[in-house]
Amino acid sequence: MADPMRIRAKATDGVIDARVLMAHEMESGVRKDASGKLVPAWFIQDVDCQVNGKTVMSVQWGPAVSKNPFLQFKAKGKAGDKITVTWVDNKGDKRTDEATVA
Repeated sequence: MADPMRIRAKATDGVIDARVLMAHEMESGVRKDASGKLVPAWFIQDVDCQVNGKTVMSVQWGPAVSKNPFLQFKAKGKAGDKITVTWVDNKGDKRTDEATVA
C-alpha cells in the first residue's frame, strides 16, 4: 500500500482550495533499468475528489504524469467540510484519504 496522501484544504468566502500530494512511483513503461530491461508501466489512472460525499472532480491520468503527483482544485464549501480523495492505479491498487477543511 502506498504512503498516505497529504491533503490540505482551506475555505475562503465559500470556496475550498484543496491541495493533494500523492505518493506514487508513476512509471511510464518506457524507462529501462540498470540491466537494460523495460520497467513495467505503473501509474495512477483514476482520481476521484469528493466534498462531503459528493463528487466534485474525477480525472483520468496516463503514464505521462510525474512521480508523486500534485493536484490542486477548487470547490464550493466551508470550513469543517470533509474532503475525500481516492485514486486507482493500472495494477488495481487503490488509496483513499480524507481531510477536514480549515
